[in-house]
Amino acid sequence: MNPSLNVPQAMFLAMPQKYKAMVSGFGTGKSWGGCADLCKHAWEFPRIHSGYFAPTFGQIRDIFYPTIEEVAFDWGMRSKVNSSNKEVHLFAGRVYRGTIICRSMDDPSQIVGFKIGKALIDELDILAKEKAQLAWRKIIARMRYKVDNLQNGVGVTTTPEGFKFVYDQFVKQVREKPELASLYGLIHASTYDNAKNLPEDYIPSLRASYPPQLIEAYLRGKFVNLNSGSVYANFDRKKNHTDAVMKPGEALHIGMDFNVMNMTATINVMRDGLPLQVAELTGVRDTPTMAQIIHDRYRGNHNVIQIYPDASGKNTSSKNASESDLTILRRKEFSIMVNDSNPAVKDRVNAYHAMILNDKGERRFRINTHNCPVTTEALEQQPYDKNGEPDKKSGHDHPNDAEGYFIVKRYPIVKPAMSINLKASSNA
Repeated sequence: MNPSLNVPQAMFLAMPQKYKAMVSGFGTGKSWGGCADLCKHAWEFPRIHSGYFAPTFGQIRDIFYPTIEEVAFDWGMRSKVNSSNKEVHLFAGRVYRGTIICRSMDDPSQIVGFKIGKALIDELDILAKEKAQLAWRKIIARMRYKVDNLQNGVGVTTTPEGFKFVYDQFVKQVREKPELASLYGLIHASTYDNAKNLPEDYIPSLRASYPPQLIEAYLRGKFVNLNSGSVYANFDRKKNHTDAVMKPGEALHIGMDFNVMNMTATINVMRDGLPLQVAELTGVRDTPTMAQIIHDRYRGNHNVIQIYPDASGKNTSSKNASESDLTILRRKEFSIMVNDSNPAVKDRVNAYHAMILNDKGERRFRINTHNCPVTTEALEQQPYDKNGEPDKKSGHDHPNDAEGYFIVKRYPIVKPAMSINLKASSNA
């Protein structure tokens, strides 16, 4: 048996510490490496249960189940999923080797009632720091087998999401107490380490899609501060400026944020497939007023008006309890471009970031700073709050949210598609 491992995966499996982490970017094979660690445990300690923990059950179903099947085969075993019990059973031929108990960390209080001798925690830093800490404590409390030479170890595989739980647990506390280095170990893995298993355009596509600070995290697997200073720190009012104005008959793409007495709309045109913000409407009283202004000001000169609103506008309007904001807009015969729910704030912010400046140095979002002074100021000044979320107290959130709804709908960050081959996709 000669399992397929790249260098960081092999290093991860060989780490002697009781608690070990592989912090890496996209496409590095961290899920493959974590599953390999569970298979190694099944060979070394048969019938000693192990555990797999993910932020959501969807990740268990969509990522872990197919990946453990592929990795188990690579290790000379086969897997059998019992989805009702959320367990995976491993066999070598007809010989039972062990069971992997799968649990979501969405509600850490439910991680009770079983014991394991090995754990894999996947994407731990996706969780808020407090929830990650609670999940960690619940998981290590499950490590209760008393068997000769069994370490009851925990492996963590995660993408770095700023200075969160994994940084505090594996870097900060070890730096402060060097004697913990024998207990906690960490390696970083870069997407380049797994390049031979990825499509040729995978890394260039990432660099074109993400801003520089996220490339450090999502390509090179480094801890970087994603929540400090200005939310849109790469915005430059000179480098992102355009003198463009709308032309008669040109389609308009309007981002919209709903707020009582402070409605905001950002007006964009698209040229050569890229967005140009050419105007803004701010401080508008309510949705009916905003709809009427857009109709009166732009309908006569433009064939198509598409509005990209806050998805919460499908709920009852603050102006009229009997109808929604979206209903009011549709009555003016605008095209409404909206999903059933808003994307995650992080996804919206990252999509906007990537258009402002990607890792290739391209600025694909331009704004007429003379015609859009409120949006320009908001891009320059909106800070993060104490919880690492874009601040909503300064008032700078409204134009950024409005434009963000348009940007994330038309230019979402989508990780490059992996090969249809199971092994390649498992290495995502």
